[in-house]
Amino acid sequence: MNPRKTIVPAIAMLLFLLTAGAAAETIYHPDWTSLDTRATPQWWTSSRFGIFIYWGLSSVPAYAPRGEYSEWYQYRLEKPEPGSTSTRDFHYKTYGPEFGYDDFAPGFKAELFNPENWVELVKKSGAKYVVINAKHHDGYAMWPSRDADRTWGRPWNSFNSGPGRDVIGELKQAFTGSGIHFGVYYSLYEWFNPLYLEDPSRYSVEHLFPQFKDLVTRYEPEIIFADGEWSHDDSTWKSNELIAWLYNESPVKDRVVINDRWFKGCRHKHGDYFTTEYGSGLENGNHPWEENRAISKSYAYNRMEKAEDYSTARELVLMLADIVSRGGNLLLDIGPSADGRIPEIMEDRLENVGEWLEVNGEAIFDTVPWHKSCQWSEGRVADAARGEFKTGYDILKLTISPEPGDAVKKLLFTSRGNIIYAITPLFPEKDLLVKNLNLPPGSEISLLGSDSGLIWENRNDDLLVEVPLKTPDELPCRYAWVFKIIPAEY
Repeated sequence: MNPRKTIVPAIAMLLFLLTAGAAAETIYHPDWTSLDTRATPQWWTSSRFGIFIYWGLSSVPAYAPRGEYSEWYQYRLEKPEPGSTSTRDFHYKTYGPEFGYDDFAPGFKAELFNPENWVELVKKSGAKYVVINAKHHDGYAMWPSRDADRTWGRPWNSFNSGPGRDVIGELKQAFTGSGIHFGVYYSLYEWFNPLYLEDPSRYSVEHLFPQFKDLVTRYEPEIIFADGEWSHDDSTWKSNELIAWLYNESPVKDRVVINDRWFKGCRHKHGDYFTTEYGSGLENGNHPWEENRAISKSYAYNRMEKAEDYSTARELVLMLADIVSRGGNLLLDIGPSADGRIPEIMEDRLENVGEWLEVNGEAIFDTVPWHKSCQWSEGRVADAARGEFKTGYDILKLTISPEPGDAVKKLLFTSRGNIIYAITPLFPEKDLLVKNLNLPPGSEISLLGSDSGLIWENRNDDLLVEVPLKTPDELPCRYAWVFKIIPAEY
């Protein structure tokens, strides 16, 4: 655990007084300069791979056109964009125009929800942390939140409607002692919360503050993935005060990790780690960052998706290796069905990634980038290496199936101490060439998952490793093979 700096002097830490439903008197306004002095807990940057589980009321209709987010069902129903009425058309045809989004609550039965099964699946994936949806933009809380009921004017949490269960509480208990760090996703924004629609500033103080503090105090999450920040600046969300409480007064102040989605313009500027979403991540690993995406196209379960919409296990492994080689983490999402089952295709993908990590995990966990993240082949470096939101990041094109004339990443590098890990998207036919690397006598090279050392030589400025001929059944894994290079001490 990295040492902490006290963010705000204790004498100034009378931030605000909150009671459920009562306005708070703000006494101190810590700025983000002081909040940003806090060091990111080392456990998070060492973990490298986490699982996000999106489950909520939108899992009942489980519908969106292919390529869209089904968790946005309520918004697409109430405010369809011009020329995009697919969700409303589906809803009216299936449930009728008088059936409201809140009417899905009785159908959210979670009759097959077994928290222990979810824990076992995350363990099999090899992930080191998990992030559970506690509340999305529809405001439906997955724990006994009185604040949700109070401001919505109806039962609006999973304990007194729908499943009749404290979902976050049950999962927190199940993950305790598993060795997996427990976190929550929490949306600041609620599309149609009556108090928010009336006055966003009052909503922040009278709803957001007490609800957030209740969630953190009850369940002590080690990760908080905030979202829905884009509509207002910090003067409305007042998130600086909330984070000051989190860092200084909350029960998780010494170990909690937060992302960069707390007010308009916050992303890639403030937070313990920066986020990208369905992009290629960040090239600069000086600040911790995380790429988050689903195995398919939607975070919540979407019945419209087909098998071809899901990333293959090979894609996911190469994506993880590429992201870690550049200093990032991967948060990979799955979406259970309304009854609480993890769809089989999602289970299969996570188990495949876990099998690869059993052999090659030491090249991923507790590693940092080497002095270069990859070794390119000859050719043009394509725009696919610089993808933004939902565009341009095709890991297969970047590694094994390039467009004509494009270069590929022939090797991906990570390191631990003086050890170098060279990850090969394609298994070398005869020799492994690592450019601009010479080793001193006595150095050792091996293929992870194999016992014997490999023959190598320095050839001019490069390292040449003799790769043994193996049948597919003899290889230690099915894709992305890792060569471990241990330079001898000079």
